[in-house]
Amino acid sequence: MKLDSMKPARGSRKARKRVGRGPGSGHGKTSARGHKGLGARSGGGHAKPGFEGGQMPLARRLPKRGFTNPNRVEYEVVNLKDLARFESGAVVDVDSLRAARMIRRRRPVKVLGSGKLEQAVTVRAHAFSASAKAGIEAAGGTAEIVARHEPAGAQS
Repeated sequence: MKLDSMKPARGSRKARKRVGRGPGSGHGKTSARGHKGLGARSGGGHAKPGFEGGQMPLARRLPKRGFTNPNRVEYEVVNLKDLARFESGAVVDVDSLRAARMIRRRRPVKVLGSGKLEQAVTVRAHAFSASAKAGIEAAGGTAEIVARHEPAGAQS
């Protein structure tokens, strides 16, 4: 076989559709585009997302509800049962939680009271639920609130 005699495999190449070449072609007059509408126009065939053919779109038929609180603080959550992996007397802070892969995002950390803590640990976080604070102190540890440090110009 030589390069000048190579051909694509039979059936792998399809002849292009020749439209608008008279009634005998089967694709004359409207060129297989139907009558009127978006699909018949040049550059048409794809409406904007949410467009429903001129009918009032669903997003505009439904009422608006609620609002987004711009001052909401989203926390990374750690439970008491998660703190059980640290040994007694350890200082658990944001850096040690990140090193243990218990938190991933750069958000303030809140400790919640789900589960039970057996060992006395010092926990330094941005916020504690009342049950988490009680659980840490019941195990002989301390719960310390740390101030949130934000670099200048950063937003979370």
